[in-house]
Parts: sequence; C-alpha cells; structure tokens
Amino acid sequence: MPNLDVETLVSPSGTFRLGDKTVHRLGFGAMRLTGPDIWGEPQDRPEAIRVLRRAIKLGVDFIDTADSYGPYVSEQLIREALHPYPEHLLIATKAGLVRTGPDVWVPVGRPEYLRQEAEMSLRRLGVERLDLFQLHRIDPKVPQEEQFGLLADLVREGKVASVGLSEVSVAEIKAARKFVKVVSVQNLYNVANRQSEDALRYCEAEGLGFIPWFPMAPGELARPGGPVDRVVHAVGATPSQVALAWPLKRSPVMLPIPGTSSVRHLEENLAAAKVELTDEHMKLLSLAV
Repeated sequence: MPNLDVETLVSPSGTFRLGDKTVHRLGFGAMRLTGPDIWGEPQDRPEAIRVLRRAIKLGVDFIDTADSYGPYVSEQLIREALHPYPEHLLIATKAGLVRTGPDVWVPVGRPEYLRQEAEMSLRRLGVERLDLFQLHRIDPKVPQEEQFGLLADLVREGKVASVGLSEVSVAEIKAARKFVKVVSVQNLYNVANRQSEDALRYCEAEGLGFIPWFPMAPGELARPGGPVDRVVHAVGATPSQVALAWPLKRSPVMLPIPGTSSVRHLEENLAAAKVELTDEHMKLLSLAV
C-alpha cells in the first residue's frame, strides 16, 4: 500500500494498483535527472539527489527510470538518494533501447541483452527483484515472441515482479499478453498529442495502468487565449499543472510521471494533483485537438 498515513502533496491524485503494489497516480519520471540530452552525469548532482528525496517527502511512491537514461546514471542516482527504499516505493525501470550518444536511441531486444540489462538494473538499484520491468521498445529485428518470452522467464525466476510495455499498439499489447502478464503501458500521450488513444481505451477496458510519457506538453494550446491558457486563468494554475491535471481527470488508469532536475519545478508539478478541472474545462481541452 502507498504511504497514506499522512496527507501528502500527491494524495489528491488517487491511487492505482500496479502489480503487487498500490501507488499514487502522480509519480516521478527520473529521465531528466541526467546530463544534457539525457547523456552523462547531471550538471548539479546534489540538486538531483535533493529532487529524489523531496519527491518521496511529498508522497511520491512511483518512480520511473530506464537503463538508457545516462546511460545508467538515473538508476545510480536513485540508489544513492533513496536506498534502502521505503517499503511502499515502486521503482519501474526499462531496457531494450540503447543509448550510444546524446539523443541517439537504438532498439535492442535480443533476449540475452534484455536479461543482461535486467541483471545490471538489479545490481545498480540494489534490489533482489525489479518491481516493474518494462520493454522500452519492441525490436523489429528480433521476433516478438523471443522478447516477450524472456520477460516471462524473468518473472518465473523471481527477478521481475511485474512487466510493462512502452510505445506499443493494441495489437502488440495483445501479442505480449499471450506470453506474459502485462500490468502497464507507457506511451507518448498528453493534452496536445492523443495518438495513443486506442491504447488508452484498451488499458481502461483491461484494467492496465497507462503511463503517459512527456505528459507536460501543452504546445500551441497554451498560447494566449488558447484552451490551456483559458483554463489556467480559470483555475489559477500554471500551464504545466493544467497539462498534468488533464490526464489525471481524463482516465482512472492514467499515471503521469512528470520529470525535472529542479526541486522548485518538482513541487510545482506535484501540486497539479490539487488542481480541480470541471467537466467544462475537460470538454474545452478535449475538443481542442
């Protein structure tokens, strides 16, 4: 269960069951803790550590990372800042997308590679079992059944508690579920980009968690007089807070993971849990795209 004994900043976001843990729906994405272009060490390492510790203080119990963030830097920071971990904390990591340079991402889904990365994530995070291990991308050069089968093997071996997928279609989710139990899907989705609407509807119908990455991207909708800007003035929030409040109200299976390397921005983002959007606000934002 999440830490519900005290009122925290993220409490109004509600909770969701992910595998064997219940977490608050507003989590934290640890990608931005690394250096520029998600490469190398952070420019301000002490601040990165403060961000992680402050997130926990404010009630965050769901942190999303990946082996490719840095690479490896994000996982190392999480261990340095938070280990030994609170019992209620769920750390989700990913493998299957290799970083060979700043802003260079290459899918690699060979079973032996995915197994290696799972073992290394266990070591870097300092745990005996990964709470949520997500296939970062399906590698088109490797048969899907080999990638999904390896995930199932890791669950059977007790090295992974739950499995998630990233950037997948409904057909791909269904294909994966023939091999392994899937508890979550992490796709690009925000108030200005609804390209994964079909995947979201499938997750709603099947009770799977939907983790929208890049959730704070109001884009042109935040222009003066635009839909987001109008809601901002109506509720007294920032554009980022409105952009985060929208997916929280949009669906009960939504688990946004805003990321930042600044404590100030972290506190602003998490305060989105308290932003109340009316049905009229939602209609205005939903019809804008």
